[in-house]
Amino acid sequence: MNPGSSKAAVPNGPFRLVSRVYRYVLPGVREQLGYWRDRAETIPDPELRKQAIDSMTAKEFHCIGGAVYAAAHPAMRHVLIPLIVAFQTISDYLDNLCDRSTSLDPDDFRRLHQSMLDAVDPSEPLHEYYEFRTEREDGDYLNDLVKTCQASLRLLPAYPLVAASVRELVGLYCDLQVYKHIRRELREEALLTWWERHKSRFPAIQWNEFAAATGSTLGVFMLFLAASESRLQADTVQRIHEAYFPYVCGLHILLDYLIDQEEDLSGGDLNFCSYYANMDATVERIAVIVEEAKRHSQLLEHPAFHRMIIEGLLALYLSDPKVSKQQEVKRISRRLMKGSPWMRLFFLVNSVWIRRTT
Repeated sequence: MNPGSSKAAVPNGPFRLVSRVYRYVLPGVREQLGYWRDRAETIPDPELRKQAIDSMTAKEFHCIGGAVYAAAHPAMRHVLIPLIVAFQTISDYLDNLCDRSTSLDPDDFRRLHQSMLDAVDPSEPLHEYYEFRTEREDGDYLNDLVKTCQASLRLLPAYPLVAASVRELVGLYCDLQVYKHIRRELREEALLTWWERHKSRFPAIQWNEFAAATGSTLGVFMLFLAASESRLQADTVQRIHEAYFPYVCGLHILLDYLIDQEEDLSGGDLNFCSYYANMDATVERIAVIVEEAKRHSQLLEHPAFHRMIIEGLLALYLSDPKVSKQQEVKRISRRLMKGSPWMRLFFLVNSVWIRRTT
């Protein structure tokens, strides 16, 4: 990574990072979400309107977390924050459409997620994303989100260097969204068949960990940040990809599934943490992934920044109110936080504060 005009541009400590989050990121994210919420309220179709608004109401934290990457290059925040918010808003909106859909049609899910592939390719024309569903009239809401991403990417000086890596990660994300939303009795078989095509590249992880990693957008956001620096080199892109996928991305989503286990069980939803033999195996594997994420991040430029991302993920998810209501998850939380550095505790306090103000 080489964001910023100098190494001093990248925060190397939590106070500086959190200061930038409060000064630049939170106001920028809220401004962008305010704009997209106003747009969503004008969507003609009532179901599409409801899911668009609900996705921003329930998942605002996703945009805030993703836009933290803009804090590493504040001079480019006018490009990075609108880009990250628009891309994450597409992701959250489509997740709502698929999760709460009466459709179980993989063609429908695939076509909806074509919008994410189009969003990361500035030269790609728009498609008919609602082709396989009855609800279609969104007042160009999804099209405009895609076009906002494309316009922002054109302003990133090194985007051509990261484009292939971004497309690979987005393609895997789209695959996951198709397989995890089809009929329940078909999901696991589809996911395992998918894993067979990729497992030779990832011998150190299990199939559920691979699937979890594909569900994170953090690798994409890190590549957006890297592309904001004109001096970016191809070998830097490769190191970023290998550090974030599967380790940082896997940690992100496994923590998310960890705190959602009871909710997913009651709702009959797929949860990748449920595939571990027991809670001890769960915490052991998550701890291994934490250590691998840290080890690989040490190979990147500005490793302190990536270490703060990792510590921030642990603080963010383990501070979630759901943790206090689940005794087994609370026990895992204590084990993962045991001996935690003061930096993680600092982020923990700030995560609780930001949750209360969003």
